[in-house]
Formats: sequence, C-alpha cells, structure tokens
Amino acid sequence: MMQNRWLVLCGFIILCLAVGGVAGAFTSRAVLEWFPTLVKPPLNPPNWLFAPVWTTLYVMMAVAAWRAWMKGATTSGALGWFYVQLTLNFLWSFLFFGAHAIGLALIEIIVLWISIAVTGVKFWQIDKSAGLLFVPYLAWVSFATYLNAGLWWLNR
Repeated sequence: MMQNRWLVLCGFIILCLAVGGVAGAFTSRAVLEWFPTLVKPPLNPPNWLFAPVWTTLYVMMAVAAWRAWMKGATTSGALGWFYVQLTLNFLWSFLFFGAHAIGLALIEIIVLWISIAVTGVKFWQIDKSAGLLFVPYLAWVSFATYLNAGLWWLNR
C-alpha cells in the first residue's frame, strides 16, 4: 500500500508537468515570435519568470490532488473538478498562444479561475493542506487574468 501511494504521487506529478510541457512545446513558437509584438499591461513580468512559477504550481497541484486522493477524493467529485481545471489550464495556452484569440482566452481563463476555486474548496473539505496548496495557483491565475484582460484591451 505504501509503495502504491508514492506511485500515485509520481503519476499526478507526471500528469501535471506533462500538461504544462506539452502546452509549452506547442505554443513556444508563438511565445517567441508573436507574444513580443503585443503591447503589455503594467506589471507584466519578464518571460523567464513564467517557467519556474508554472513548474512550481504544477507540482503543488499534483501534491494537492494526491493528498485529496489519499483522503478518498475519488468519491467526492473533487478529482473530477481537478481534471476539469487541468484540462482548462491546458486549453488556455492553445487559445491564447496557438489561436491568438486573446478575447476568447480571457473568457476561458475566467471559467478556469472558477474551476480552480471550486477544486480548491472541494480539496479543502477533504484535506486542509490540499486546499491550501491551491491558493498560490488561484492567486497566479488571478494575476494571469489581469494580464490577459490587459493584453486584450491594449491589443484590440
């Protein structure tokens, strides 16, 4: 049983990092060629900051999901919400960077934010630490929503 739970943790980590890695690989050209041409809103961070922040957040998401799984989240619907938010997270990169659909990406990131909040609350109800692990993710996506809105406004 002990070994099995560590394999599940590794599975969650691999899944979350794969979501970020695949999205990053498919959108890297736009990040280098299209994104620099956009007018940026105030407080736009340097590009080098995004990779370490997202890597950290993906690992925190994985640990949160694992902790919830360990407490029986499979029967509460919490892991379903986890997969929904992870899918929306993946989709945003394609809308924003792949399709250059800044406005559509803004709508999608609002739905993503809601799904992150719901997942965090559901995790909190199962395991307080799992819920707390979603707080930095929600804060970062709040900031990303501001950036997305600013980019949409400045580049219409």
